[in-house]
Amino acid sequence: MKLSFHGAAQGVTGSCHLLQAGGLRILIDCGMFQGARHADEENAGDFGFEPSEIDFLLLTHAHLDHCGRIPLLVKRGFAGTIITTAATRELSKLIMMDSAHIQEEDAARASRHKRRGGKDDIRPLYDQIDVLFALDFFGRNVSYDEDVALNDAVKIRFINAGHILGSASVVVEATENEATRRIVFSGDLGSPGHAILSNSTPPPECDYVVMETTYGGRMHKDREASNAELNEVIVNTIARGGNVVIPTFAMERTQELLFHLKNAIDSKDLPGSVAIFLDSPMAISATEIFKRHANGFSPEVRDAMLSGKNPFHPRGLRFTRQVEESKAINRIRGGAVIMAGSGMCTGGRVRQHLKHNIWRPDCSIVFVGFAAEGTLARQIVDGAKHIKISGEDIQVKADIHTINGFSAHADQRELLYWVSHTGRPKTVFLVHGDFDRGMSDMKAELEKKGLTVECPTLHSAVELE
Repeated sequence: MKLSFHGAAQGVTGSCHLLQAGGLRILIDCGMFQGARHADEENAGDFGFEPSEIDFLLLTHAHLDHCGRIPLLVKRGFAGTIITTAATRELSKLIMMDSAHIQEEDAARASRHKRRGGKDDIRPLYDQIDVLFALDFFGRNVSYDEDVALNDAVKIRFINAGHILGSASVVVEATENEATRRIVFSGDLGSPGHAILSNSTPPPECDYVVMETTYGGRMHKDREASNAELNEVIVNTIARGGNVVIPTFAMERTQELLFHLKNAIDSKDLPGSVAIFLDSPMAISATEIFKRHANGFSPEVRDAMLSGKNPFHPRGLRFTRQVEESKAINRIRGGAVIMAGSGMCTGGRVRQHLKHNIWRPDCSIVFVGFAAEGTLARQIVDGAKHIKISGEDIQVKADIHTINGFSAHADQRELLYWVSHTGRPKTVFLVHGDFDRGMSDMKAELEKKGLTVECPTLHSAVELE
């Protein structure tokens, strides 16, 4: 048996791991690299394996850094079967189509410049036709806790990861040379006590663990404190006559914020007059998909949905799908909460809202999720005094807030609790984290418990005993 790491290796994006066992080559996730200066080159580069030789792809969830290179994988020869949950299948289609659309637009824009210089056009990494073709390789949907045999020697089970709707950890049991090994891939793990999702399922005891460490060195604030902090920011900003801009991810974070805003307005913790804009076509579509999967939520949210109520629609909410509607928001000087993608500010409509608000001291910018190295979001969080958007230098004068209690990722304490259920694995492989911003802390904590820990580098491989 052999395990190799082709993404999210001492980095947070591009999740992609290859397990060779039981006569099969099994890929776990195939995500895009994001944020870093060389991300475009990494995405266009070799996978580190031959796509046509992969038998199965097990997709843990629908975030771009886990599913974003699937169309390219198919384009380069993958002809196996993609296995995932029903919700992830729906959401990943949305994510990949949006990614293709952005790439097509970026390529067309770059090509205009190239043609004026007499150079060849730029081609997108993949287009929307490539996405549609890739969707043909999605096989049967699996349910949580369902055993699925891939062949006589390998069976898998998806268990709830509590990260976003449909997210899963993957348990693989493989037999080779009459020896059976169990390997658990955490995927991305959510926090217990989540506002809208059901809790993750503890993993079984196993021989090897591949675990994310996004917040391996940090503790989140509790949710009540985070809710109160967000309310305070909104109330104070509106009182100053400004707007609150929240760069947000289309899935889970957006719906959790809408859920909180609805409850806060209903309980009068926020004024009913506040105007709330969801300026993200993808987030709007994702919210509609969420409404079709009531059983994936916490009892409170599930019961509300099954009774016909919409827990994600606060009073004053306005959806803006069209570009002209989005531009109109920028004429609003105060009293608005503007939620727009992308969460790391690498693209999307949020950049225009930052351009119109971040230079104003009466406004606030609130980050509620992880910001990878090299992204505009990380620059702002780290205290940049000036930023560039579309080539324009803009001074940062707005109040900047980071509220990690809304994070979809487990913190250090929660990660340690999750991995404690795996018993005494031979090795814990740490992935999906910056080595100096959490992974090294998690490594130290696990080694204190007597565990063998490795932090693999990109394209490294290990034999599993």
